[in-house]
Amino acid sequence: MLSIGLTGGIASGKSAIARRLAELGADLIDADVLAREVVEPGTSGLNQVVEAFGPEILDGKGALDRAALSRIVFDDKAARERLNAIVHPQVRSAASRRIAAAAHDAIIVQDIPLLVETAQQSHFHLVIVVEAPEDIRVERMVSDRNMAETQARARIRAQATDQQRLEAADVVIDNAGDLPDSLATVDELWQQRLVPFEANLRSRSPAARTGPAVLSEYDPSWPAAARRIGARLHRAGGDAVRSVEHIGSTAIAGMPAKDVLDLQVTVADLADADGFADAFAEAGFPAAGGEWLDNPKPCDPDPEHWRKRFHRNSDPGRPANIHVRKEGSPGPAFALAFRNWLRADADAAAEYAAEKHRLAAAHAMDASTGEYAEAKEEWFTGRAYPRLVEWAGENPDRVR
Repeated sequence: MLSIGLTGGIASGKSAIARRLAELGADLIDADVLAREVVEPGTSGLNQVVEAFGPEILDGKGALDRAALSRIVFDDKAARERLNAIVHPQVRSAASRRIAAAAHDAIIVQDIPLLVETAQQSHFHLVIVVEAPEDIRVERMVSDRNMAETQARARIRAQATDQQRLEAADVVIDNAGDLPDSLATVDELWQQRLVPFEANLRSRSPAARTGPAVLSEYDPSWPAAARRIGARLHRAGGDAVRSVEHIGSTAIAGMPAKDVLDLQVTVADLADADGFADAFAEAGFPAAGGEWLDNPKPCDPDPEHWRKRFHRNSDPGRPANIHVRKEGSPGPAFALAFRNWLRADADAAAEYAAEKHRLAAAHAMDASTGEYAEAKEEWFTGRAYPRLVEWAGENPDRVR
């Protein structure tokens, strides 16, 4: 099943987006609904809240008086953390029970207002953030909820910042304008990305890629996307993952590149990579073609030292290659040194960009990117490698 985290700031219109996803077929789990259920009369959750904050947070019928509780915790960070420590684990347990009961081909959408604040981003295959400018959100709270403007802005300040949410977002739904436009975006997302993502995930298949190498201008969003993927890889691989690095052209500011992220995972031994292969696939990164061999470089031409495991992602909306290499072998060292050299040497980066454009044009009619990738090896070994060795010798502290 595909697991989606949905979040957004107060009054961003997240609930309308959640309803649309449910209409399209998603299994919706609303954290706010669960948060109310776990503190209903007679629950252990309510008993713990009363023990923590006193009987004055109950109304005349013995139910939770939310307004009274809010007055206690809203401006008191320690009290708010104490409340969250009671409620959040129970909400997660309730959500886990619902997920366990879902169909194997379900698309689960968890509507979690505090997803970013509780650092749950890497728990999901994708995070969708609904956003609208602060002034629009304030206007909505004033007109729809009868809040004073100062109260509305205080509620916004108590949550994660827009930038923090955007950092966590694989998908951003702009809900500042007309709702039908936002819903149309959701419909397209469902059909073009979420449904095929779920099918790929269930069959443990990478998302299909066809056609020649097409270079894009550098996208400043690439590093953040790589960080999100890296966090999921760390979570899936556990302690067997020694490091995750963003490598390749998308890791070099200003470099034109195919819109495909490359990440390098290092392990103590490739047997560790085989051990977490299933977990990687469940996280959305299935193996692609079994064992691979990097092209050996002059630093160590022994092919046995350049073996790796190769994964791609199942998400059709964010292509990525995952190179799993043995820590201390020449492969990961070369990848990091090459990245850092081009970050530091503008002339070398410009030369590489020109070579990429030349080869992309030469292979513009190819059915895949394979021959383009092989053609770059001549530049790597003949032009780049001697200069990289010289730079590394002069800058040993910047190689890794």
